[in-house]
Amino acid sequence: MSELAVTLLRLGYLVLLWVFVLSAIGVLRHDLYGTKITSRGRKTTSPATGVPSVAPARDTSAPTKQPAAARRDGQPTRLVVTDGPLRGTTLPLTSSAILIGRAPSCTLVLDDDYSSSRHARIFPQGGQWFVEDLGSTNGTFLGSTKVEQPTLVPPGARVRIGQSVVELQK
Repeated sequence: MSELAVTLLRLGYLVLLWVFVLSAIGVLRHDLYGTKITSRGRKTTSPATGVPSVAPARDTSAPTKQPAAARRDGQPTRLVVTDGPLRGTTLPLTSSAILIGRAPSCTLVLDDDYSSSRHARIFPQGGQWFVEDLGSTNGTFLGSTKVEQPTLVPPGARVRIGQSVVELQK
């Protein structure tokens, strides 16, 4: 081989090594800092003090399609992520099921390496809410009990899906 070919191979390997090192640093940075939680409110400035503050966001979503009688009976009206990367996310409970997982087609898309693409389903049946594991790798837990079959979820019970915890709230 000519000296030029050897030099080009050396430079190619050096570039490839740096690409590998920089990609490893990017993965470590993402693992260390994770997903940033941002406020969903709109920023306003107080005219008296000139200090910026965050005002709560207005709820512009359509009213839930749950019957008024169900709300009066103490049934849950929303699904809240209480722990994990999406902490604070709220979904209104309607008459349709909520699919949870990493796939973009899910109702609640989790940014979580420990959840499956279609991990679990929370669905209404007979005026009550149930959770069902959809064959996930790491399992779905209601409290500390692993969900093996569709299981009743009382309001306020913690459902753990990967690193995220969701609750049905009134």
